[in-house]
Amino acid sequence: MAGDPRTAFCRRLGYRFKNPALLDEALRHSSFVNEQGALDLRDNERLEFLGDAVLSLVIGSMLMARYPQSPEGQLSRMRAALVNEKELARLADGIGIGEHLKLGKGEDQDGGRGKPSILADAFEALVAAVFLDGGFGAARRVVQKHFAAPLEQVGTPEGERDPKSRLQELIQSTRHTVPRYRLLASTGPDHDKTFQVELRLDNLVTLGTGKSKKAAEQDAARRALARLSADDSP
Repeated sequence: MAGDPRTAFCRRLGYRFKNPALLDEALRHSSFVNEQGALDLRDNERLEFLGDAVLSLVIGSMLMARYPQSPEGQLSRMRAALVNEKELARLADGIGIGEHLKLGKGEDQDGGRGKPSILADAFEALVAAVFLDGGFGAARRVVQKHFAAPLEQVGTPEGERDPKSRLQELIQSTRHTVPRYRLLASTGPDHDKTFQVELRLDNLVTLGTGKSKKAAEQDAARRALARLSADDSP
C-alpha cells in the first residue's frame, strides 16, 4: 500500500491492512453499491454489524480496567456516552474517513461525507475490518488509540463540558491564537433551518452544522478537537 493515497489515512487509523479489500469494503456505502449494480460488490453494513460488537467488547473491557470501583449501571452509561453516533462520527472525522468513502452520486451531492450516521457506521466497519485482517489484538489497539482520551474524560466533569469550552481551554494553554467562527450558510424554511459554520484556528479549518448557529459552532469545535487529538496520537 506504499503508493496508495490512503497510506496517511491508515497511519491516522493506526493500522496497515494486509488485505486492502477489507479496507475497501469498510469504506463502501450502500448507495455506491446500489448504483454500480454489481452482484459481487458488498457494502459495509455487515462489517458495521461486527464492528459494533467488537467496539462494545473493547470499550467495556477498557472501562472496567480504568474504573474498577464503578458499578455496572455507571459503566453502561459511560459506554453509551462513548459508543454512540455522535462520538463515533467525531472520531471518524478526526481520521478523515469522509474523504475516503465510496458513495453514490446522489448521497455524495447530499453531503453524505459529513453525515454523522454514515461516518459512525464507517468507523464501526473499519474496526471490524481491522479485526478480520489482524485479529482481536489489532482491533483492540486501534480502539485504544482513538478512545484513550475520550475514556479518560467520560468519567470526569471535563467530559460533560461543551466542545467550545474544552477547545478554548486547550488552546489557551498551548497557543497564542483563538478560534474564529464564521457563519457560512443557513438553509431551509424558517421553522427548520440548518446552519453551517466555519472554524479557523491557525491552519486548522473545520465545518460544523446544526439546527442553530450555536449548535453548528459546537459541532465545528467538536471536529477541531477530534483533529487535534488525532494529530497528537502516536
